[in-house]
Amino acid sequence: MTTTIDATQRIKELNDAFRRTGDGGRILFTAGVIDLGVIFAHRALALVRRFDAFTHDNDPHKEHDFGSFTHQGRKLFSKIDTYDAACEFGSEDPADPTRTTRVLTLMLAEEY
Repeated sequence: MTTTIDATQRIKELNDAFRRTGDGGRILFTAGVIDLGVIFAHRALALVRRFDAFTHDNDPHKEHDFGSFTHQGRKLFSKIDTYDAACEFGSEDPADPTRTTRVLTLMLAEEY
C-alpha cells in the first residue's frame, strides 16, 4: 500500500514529467490564449514546460499542478487536472499513470 506522502511525491513527479513533455495526457488552450495567436500560445507553453517556481501559496498540496506567470504582459495560469483513462471522471488514483489521464489547461488569469 502506498502512503499518502509516497502518493503525493509520485503525483508531483508525474505532473512534472507531463508538464515538461506533454506525454501521458492532453494540453488545452483556452479561447483567450488562442485569440492571442498561435505563436503566443506556443511560447507560453514553453514557459509552462520550464516553470519551477512552486511555493506554498501556489502549491499547497505539493503536487506541482498549478503555475502562475506573466508572458508578454499577460498573466497566465496553468492547471493540471487528473481524470480516469476515458476522461469521463476524476482519477481514482492520480499516482497511477495507467489509470490516469492528465489534462493541462493553459489560460489567461481573467478566464479562471
